[in-house]
Amino acid sequence: MPKITLEVSEELAEQLATMGDKLPELLRQSIQNPVVPASIYRYILNFLTSSPTPAQIAAFKPTTEMSDRLQILLNRSQLGKLTTSELAELDEYEHIEHLIIMLKSGNLPHLTSNP
Repeated sequence: MPKITLEVSEELAEQLATMGDKLPELLRQSIQNPVVPASIYRYILNFLTSSPTPAQIAAFKPTTEMSDRLQILLNRSQLGKLTTSELAELDEYEHIEHLIIMLKSGNLPHLTSNP
């Protein structure tokens, strides 16, 4: 396996030392494209920063494109035909869904409170 030598600050060296065996995976992830398109995160962030009402939060749903892509991934998963990157994408969609469920169930009250 090739070795790479880098010069980093002492502070960064200390942080990297805590990563141990996880450092190669962290480097791999940092150079890959995002698991899901940035437009998905922008869609959610734009909604959250619009100061939505509780009713708007309850009605919030993914775009048609997001729903279609998720359905494709779920179908491929059921057939056992997901690639590694598609599995990571499906996992990310599940994380996003969990966040939205928490938001809708009121577990993130600071997002819906009036200033």
